[in-house]
Amino acid sequence: MTSDIPIHGNYHGYYSKRPSNADPRLALLPPSIFEGKRVLDIGCNEGWVTCEIAQKWGARRVVGVDIDETLVRAAWKRRRTVWSLQRPPSEPSDDRKRKREPDASGLAARTEYDYFPASCEFMFGPLPIPAFEATEAHKFPHNLSFRAADWVESSIPEDAEGYDVIVAFSVSKWIHLNGGDSGLIKFFQRVFDALKPGGSFVLEPQPWDSYGKAKRLHPTLKEIGNTLQLKPDNFGRELKKIGFSEAKRLGAPGEGGFKRPVELYTKV
Repeated sequence: MTSDIPIHGNYHGYYSKRPSNADPRLALLPPSIFEGKRVLDIGCNEGWVTCEIAQKWGARRVVGVDIDETLVRAAWKRRRTVWSLQRPPSEPSDDRKRKREPDASGLAARTEYDYFPASCEFMFGPLPIPAFEATEAHKFPHNLSFRAADWVESSIPEDAEGYDVIVAFSVSKWIHLNGGDSGLIKFFQRVFDALKPGGSFVLEPQPWDSYGKAKRLHPTLKEIGNTLQLKPDNFGRELKKIGFSEAKRLGAPGEGGFKRPVELYTKV
């Protein structure tokens, strides 16, 4: 589903305003939260955060889903670009062996990044994704895929196995404005049902005062927005009713309109 008006928050070029390499929201999370896990990124946009989780955080399987098909196509391109930027792994000679140092996430660095010059991609295109091998299935880029779907309303094949972590960065407002209070609660229930026991829900809710500008994008958003009773400060209460733990508030990185809280909930 693609709309010229970003009524679902499906802004094109969104990550041109965000950090290009290490997203500060991920830096707030426990270093091992994604290690060896199945992860779903809801509202993945052009896949920048999704790629980072798959490449740098040791996730076993990562799926990005977005309602906008154009953004999903861009996410697949982003996957190839990110692959191009990393130095191929190599075995150092005995006299130059280097100790693996932890990266910003606290995990041991698996490879080096920003190796393939951007000018080369511009001139010749990105490097090809290597052929799939079963032994490499849980390593980047083969551990990453994208889907175009309205995940609140319809399941995707990857849901069948369940997830250890579900990430919802800056998407709750748009689900709220399109589906009303009941639509948002339905989304929370979908997340709960899709998570494995003990699974983590990472939520970055947009503040209530940002809803006003969003409602002006389209008459339907204004109509639904004027009926809303549930505010972001009370999302934790609703999540607890469904079966989540109390929120762990991890901080509010970013600046200006992007300074939003990041909250961590556990399925208990």
